[in-house]
Order: sequence, then C-alpha cells, then structure tokens
Amino acid sequence: MQPFRIDPEKVQLLLIDLQEKMLPAVSDWERVARNAGILIEAGKIMDVPIKYTEHYSRGLGGTVSTVAERMPADAGSFEKIHFSCCNEAGFEEFLREEDRDQVVLSGVESHICVLGTVMDLLEIGYRVAVAADACSSRNPDHHRMACEAMASAGALVVPMETVVYQMLKRAGTEQFKAMLPFFKA
Repeated sequence: MQPFRIDPEKVQLLLIDLQEKMLPAVSDWERVARNAGILIEAGKIMDVPIKYTEHYSRGLGGTVSTVAERMPADAGSFEKIHFSCCNEAGFEEFLREEDRDQVVLSGVESHICVLGTVMDLLEIGYRVAVAADACSSRNPDHHRMACEAMASAGALVVPMETVVYQMLKRAGTEQFKAMLPFFKA
C-alpha cells in the first residue's frame, strides 16, 4: 500500500461498536469517547460521511450517548454480529454507498473488531487510517499490539488530531477556525 494523506473529499469515517456495555469496559474509555466525538465534529464540518456499527445491540446496548448525541441525522448505522465489519452481509455495499476509497476508523476493541475490519478493508482495496487514541481495548497491551499490527499491514495509525489536521490541510479557513475550540482545551 502506497503512503497517502487523508483527504476530506475521499474519506469516510467509521466508528466501530462504541456501545453502552462495550466502551466503559475498555482502557481510557473517556478519552476514546471524547476523541470519537471530535472526529464526528470534524466530519460534520468538512462534509465527510459518517457511519457507525453496533455489535449485537440487543445485548450490548446502543451507541453511548456522549457519542450518539454528536452524530448527524444522516449518519449511516449498521448492526453486526461478526467481529470484522466486512464479514457481515451487506457491509461492503454499505460502505460503497459513498464513492470514497479512504476510511478512518475509531472504535473498540482495537485487537478484535477494529483490527479485523482494518485488515479486511485493506484487502479489498481501501486506504485505511486508524485514529489510535480514538480506539482502545480492555488491556492496553492488546491495543498497542493491534496498532502495531495495523501499521505493519499498511494502515496509517496516527492520533485523532493528525487525522483532523490532514483533513483540514491548512490554517486560516472557516473549517480550521471551527475546529480550533476542540484542540484548545
């Protein structure tokens, strides 16, 4: 996979399983929810399509309210039971609704659903970026190892702030000014 820069005209955001019974179980979950929320705000400001999954929501609950309340009304949702989103019937078509070849991921758990989805997305030709500080696992070592594996496989594994600044491309724009309050705290 050739190196790439995240382009707001080519990317879509995918949030994986940030659910009521999943997120509080992972390491540093408040940071994950906050950073996922900032990614959502950036997506809204830059007209980046936003999609999210819920893994067996009947048992694991819906998306946590701190994330769900930031979702735009047109965010696409997808229910799944497979660990890799791509193994779920209809998921590839769900992603291809947007004519974009880049996907930025946030979610849990890094070493299970996020890693599996990243590997499968790379295999089917997507350019993939992972906002590492908007992902987590119950065990921090598992998160670290998953990030290393995703990077080795060809994903761009970077902080959420890097994702946003690559999409912004430059300072001085209205989009840049709209995002500044999220980084001044």
